[in-house]
Amino acid sequence: MKSMARGVRPLVGAKQVKASVRLLIVEDEVRIAELLKHGLEAAGFAVDAVRLCADARDVLSVTGYDAAILDLGLPDGDGISLLSELRASGNRVPVLVLTARDAVEDRVLGLDTGADDYLVKPFAMSELVARTKALLRRPGGALGVLLKSGNIVFDTIGRDVCVGETSLSLPRRESAILEHLMRRLGRVIPKAVLEEKLYGIDDELESNAIPVHVHHLRRKLQDAGASAEIHTVRGVGYLLAEIR
Repeated sequence: MKSMARGVRPLVGAKQVKASVRLLIVEDEVRIAELLKHGLEAAGFAVDAVRLCADARDVLSVTGYDAAILDLGLPDGDGISLLSELRASGNRVPVLVLTARDAVEDRVLGLDTGADDYLVKPFAMSELVARTKALLRRPGGALGVLLKSGNIVFDTIGRDVCVGETSLSLPRRESAILEHLMRRLGRVIPKAVLEEKLYGIDDELESNAIPVHVHHLRRKLQDAGASAEIHTVRGVGYLLAEIR
């Protein structure tokens, strides 16, 4: 496809993340944005895409993204200025700059301004996914390595869940909910936070979607003999607690 020749090579053989990770793409070329969104969603991420600096400012002010992929040449401003504003305001969201600017000076400027990584177009989608995962695996990032709650063990890299010696196969959103609950063991996670993390801006979301996923996940954990259980805090959300 012509659009791929202009900046994107397809994703081949990538392993899905299947995680509760939400990304923001800031890219004004519609076709490239669509390819990025498709490739990242295929890797298991929840993805939103905007094409203007103003739109990026708006969504970043109200949504807790786990990482952002930022083009520099945008119709209403320069991505470097947007990045500078983010860092000056204290927003530490990991940012991967994705641009056609390949001069050493441009790379240095981007990294010095606060970018966590810098990738030049054209690029391979598999490399973009790998670099994004690497950002999220940094200390404090959204993809820790191993989570444990009671006898539940969650390998967030391989996406393997075990209850004792039993391997548990979970659909993507149930896996995402479990990851959030395990990362915040003993703390209540509002239902709205789970909705925000699991569903993109353009996804259709039914009011009972999260309760249904939690119901199925709770049943599977109980059937597997988990020594941690999901509690519903009425009108607020959910928490995972170890059984004493």
